[in-house]
Amino acid sequence: MFDSAAREAHRGQEPLAVRMRPRTLDEVIGQRHLLGPGTPLRRLVESEAPMSLFLWGPPGTGKTTLAYVVAGVTERRFVEVSAVAAGVKEVRAAIDQARRELGMSGRQTVLFVDEVHRFNKAQQDALLPAVENRWVTFIGATTENPFFSVNSPLLSRSLLLTLEPLTDDDVRAVLERAVRDPRGLGGRAGLAPDALGHLVRLAGGDARRSLTYLEAAALTAAGGEITVEAVEKAVDKAAVRYDRQGDQHYDVVSAFIKSMRGSDADAALHYLARMIEAGEDPRFIARRVVIFASEDVGMADPSCLQVAVAAAQAVQMIGLPEGRLNLAQAVIHCALAPKSNAVIKAIGAAADDVRRGLIGQVPGHLRDAHYPGAAKLGHGQGYKYPHDFEHGLVRQDYAPAEVRGRRYYEPTRHGAEAPVADRWAKIRDFLRGGG
Repeated sequence: MFDSAAREAHRGQEPLAVRMRPRTLDEVIGQRHLLGPGTPLRRLVESEAPMSLFLWGPPGTGKTTLAYVVAGVTERRFVEVSAVAAGVKEVRAAIDQARRELGMSGRQTVLFVDEVHRFNKAQQDALLPAVENRWVTFIGATTENPFFSVNSPLLSRSLLLTLEPLTDDDVRAVLERAVRDPRGLGGRAGLAPDALGHLVRLAGGDARRSLTYLEAAALTAAGGEITVEAVEKAVDKAAVRYDRQGDQHYDVVSAFIKSMRGSDADAALHYLARMIEAGEDPRFIARRVVIFASEDVGMADPSCLQVAVAAAQAVQMIGLPEGRLNLAQAVIHCALAPKSNAVIKAIGAAADDVRRGLIGQVPGHLRDAHYPGAAKLGHGQGYKYPHDFEHGLVRQDYAPAEVRGRRYYEPTRHGAEAPVADRWAKIRDFLRGGG
């Protein structure tokens, strides 16, 4: 245990982001939609009734801060459990202690579980009795969509609050307060306007990151003034906000595909770089490009698939960082190629008919006639070998009767698919009995 002098000494050694943590809801910067009169957080602070909450939002938006504020303002015990290190044993021990405290003194406990999405089903289930019986005020923080990562029984018994990324003005306010506040730099160092703007840009909406960078820059600042040079010296590069397991992963990949589909090579390269810099598996990126080549380009530029497959093979052979060149080439090729979704529409329409039961028997003349006894069954009889006929075409029934006449592949007039469309129209007309 710390004595008062030791606590004060330790407090001075805490990271700037910890020292500047708000003590009341009014000190919280950002998240105005959660902090107004009558909001759940306000009701939780103003009443004695326990409540269970999930705080979902990007890193550095104030999830841990809000949990601390709720505990501090309401004078509840604060118990923090990290889902990275804790197991069922630790969760149950925290709940048992909270029950004893509630029974003996009537004092409530805020049980804060950081990164709750990392808990497995058994660990999340261990929280259910405490939530159902309101033995604790449960607050779970997650950067991932809780509808994907949290058990339904636990989520249904809790209130979900979504935190929004901080605006540049919010981050600027956080930094300015830290510079002047006695808990922060206390005015011991100034912050040049251009350095402030640089820190805001580097933070990317993450208040904790902005304070970490500010603290590092203050240590390297000369003459009591934090300059852009001091910031650049302290910060190697801005960390990329990208969660490979959560919504950011799906959002960036979605934007990547849609940018290629929209023929914006610059935007597609931005998202490609964003995924690579964040450590995304290059094989995953390559697979998405290969799929895109058939789904969104198809016969409008058949070489697109060849380029995409070649890039995927190159990445497999040489890896990163050099493999990014192969990926970039394939992305540019796909983005600038003429577009056609006729391939995916064709296979989709055919699959729809199959699922609806339009299957039918394979025509007898098309059945396998190579095994003994096939001839007795009439398999292969009457089959006309196309290579024996002019232009390699001959009229005969190829499709089952149930789908004869159905049209699946409808080519566009885009790029190389235009002559394919002309040829297919003539072939189809001939096979169906036309000229």
